[in-house]
Amino acid sequence: MENQYFVDSKNLSENALKRKHRLETDPSSRTNHMEYLPGMEQINSDICEKVISHMDSYDYLQYTARDVITALEHDTCTIDDFKALLSPAAEPFLEKMAQKAQKETTKHFGNTVYLFTPLYAANYCDNYCVYCGFNCYNNIKRMKLSLSQAEHEMQIIHNSKMEEILILTGESRSKSDVQYIGELCKTARKYFKTVGLEIYPVNTDEYKYLHECGADYVTVFQETYDRDRYEQLHLLGHKRVWPYRFDSQERALMGGMRGVAFSALLGLSDFRKDALASALHVYFLQRKYPHAEMSLSCPRLRPIINNDKISPLDTGERQLCQILCAYRIFLPFVGITVSSRESESFRNGIIKIAATKVSAGVSTGIGDHENKYSGKEKADNCGDEQFEINDNRTLLKMYSDISESGLQPVLNDYLYV
Repeated sequence: MENQYFVDSKNLSENALKRKHRLETDPSSRTNHMEYLPGMEQINSDICEKVISHMDSYDYLQYTARDVITALEHDTCTIDDFKALLSPAAEPFLEKMAQKAQKETTKHFGNTVYLFTPLYAANYCDNYCVYCGFNCYNNIKRMKLSLSQAEHEMQIIHNSKMEEILILTGESRSKSDVQYIGELCKTARKYFKTVGLEIYPVNTDEYKYLHECGADYVTVFQETYDRDRYEQLHLLGHKRVWPYRFDSQERALMGGMRGVAFSALLGLSDFRKDALASALHVYFLQRKYPHAEMSLSCPRLRPIINNDKISPLDTGERQLCQILCAYRIFLPFVGITVSSRESESFRNGIIKIAATKVSAGVSTGIGDHENKYSGKEKADNCGDEQFEINDNRTLLKMYSDISESGLQPVLNDYLYV
């Protein structure tokens, strides 16, 4: 089999180039993105049908200023209220939305802001997602940390006083199998009080195994809930199967994970519909699994190699703030994470209103934390990044900035007994 991990013509065989071109130009050359592949577990759940029904019928242009005012006056935000708050009609009411969101955040989370950092353990990928820096046709430097290298990275992060880590591997089961990820979890448990995973979706029994190895929660980006747009952007690999990805969080909860996180990558499709679907995904699962901890992220598309071709639908900071305020009003108990994709100034502001969790000391490259924390240039033996980050603050700087703003930075609030 030809090497699928490089894209430039000098690295790809003629057959590989032809295959890539067919995937991009001929939809009939792609597998059905709604059909499960062998080995993919199918669960009997009605969550997807509920979410998609609301998303497909959502006409945000029908909402008026009166609808927004009514939604803000209600003590409990209904689904229809939430739809109004996401609509263009709500944009002139952003300040009132922020005030209401801030009250809800303070009521349920006090003045706390949680901190974590990601550890990218590998950047191999078996998928062709045209917007992602890790996609299998991009010519980047690939790397997978050995277990000893991963532990060294964890020690460096631990020495910075971080107590929560999010482990990411890239979506290649062949390069980063479940057993390897399990060993990463066991090692992480030695150094951190909370361990999260952002990996390729797996079956219930595999989530159960990873939980037993030490994982607390699972994050899965649906990327976009628009199935047609999803098909256009995910051309090859297991990630192409939209329904299997959708049910990931429910399988994780069935496998015993205590928490799950959700997100669309805002800018891939209609951001209002994706924001609606993301929140409703949480809303309906919350009612089915009331014991579970759930959170939302709100990443926007960031520049990286070869992803300028997808013409992202712009989501400005004002629109992003509207979405986050609407999330908080609709889902007052849910955690909201704002990553280092966003600017320092935006994150400083939004943690005072709606967000409850931020990353710090971030590197999206592989094996780069030692250089990151020492202030050195990226080493030659590190793997390339998934995307460019926007906020480079260290944990110490982030902790200081949060404290100076009058909020309380929290490194961990979970105790095992």
